[in-house]
Amino acid sequence: MDKFRNKYRITSARLKNWDYGTDASYFITCCTLNRICYFGDVENREMKCSEVGQLADQFLLEIPERYEYAKLDARIVMPNHVHVIITIDKSDYNAPGTDAINRTDAINRTDAINRTDAINRVSNNENQKQRGGITGNHNPMIHENISRIMNWYKGRVTYESRKINPNFDWQKRFHDHIIRTQPDFERIAKYIENNPRNWGE
Repeated sequence: MDKFRNKYRITSARLKNWDYGTDASYFITCCTLNRICYFGDVENREMKCSEVGQLADQFLLEIPERYEYAKLDARIVMPNHVHVIITIDKSDYNAPGTDAINRTDAINRTDAINRTDAINRVSNNENQKQRGGITGNHNPMIHENISRIMNWYKGRVTYESRKINPNFDWQKRFHDHIIRTQPDFERIAKYIENNPRNWGE
């Protein structure tokens, strides 16, 4: 196991000891493979999206529909990259499966408890496969966090874009910055807004 991790596992680019499912705003950048301009071009300091670029923007807008705890703030699709601020806010969010327990007016509480017990019995079954593969519970794809959102986003854009351009691909990772202050948020939002105007530079 140690040999596998030391030899093959790519070191994470994420900040150590930070839970990327924590309520916060995240500045995310995704680049196309080899910085190829699949998404369009900047003309007269304005971004003109290609069909693939329109898909990249469309699926950004679908993130809050798919993930109730995620909110989009500033965003821009550029010729070879995407910038977006995603804010995670779980204060009013019930994870899937919790509504049955919380909505006591809508269902019989005893039935809900029985269903929960049944789920727990399955989860505790020693013969059940380990969740999350080789990384177990540390696999970010089984948690409600930025990695899960971006994995879905990049996957959807790739799947639909290859119907238009079979060569489309992303760089393997994405860059993130945890926004810690309001001035930091405002500075990054302004940077995103001004990206097309600064493209030539």
